[in-house]
Amino acid sequence: MLAPTWIDTLVHESHKPTKEQVIKWVIMLDRELPAGLQLNAVACLSAAVGKAAPAMVGTGGIDASGSPHAGLPWTGCTVLAATAAIVKTVRATALTEPDLLVADMASVAQRSRVYDDYLAGLARLQDDDLTYYAVSIAGPRPRVDRLTGRFPLLR
Repeated sequence: MLAPTWIDTLVHESHKPTKEQVIKWVIMLDRELPAGLQLNAVACLSAAVGKAAPAMVGTGGIDASGSPHAGLPWTGCTVLAATAAIVKTVRATALTEPDLLVADMASVAQRSRVYDDYLAGLARLQDDDLTYYAVSIAGPRPRVDRLTGRFPLLR
């Protein structure tokens, strides 16, 4: 995953509603996956994005009881549903767009129980042979909207 240029200059705008943010983040899932696999894909892609773009994660907070709470993405994250074929097509298109942060989860990732086995399995497959369960796209709002704006929310 290549880091786009906006990551280094991202201005923390946690005071604005997500629809007013200059950066938009979406995760598009295969709508036919069982809920457990969908949740796993979202969790894994969120970790990948948090590592690649730590400035997207806000500071933690303390509740009135004094209990700490982890920082969450101040950009928000929209979760969309599509067919597996559309997820793959949107991923391919997003990779050609400048300044988008793209992360994906291929089916080989969820079939592997050992991370090195996942990497080895991935290395053996051509892109045409991969099935994508999910794709995460973050970047300038107009570019992300152009790719994903017509797809429904995951319900």
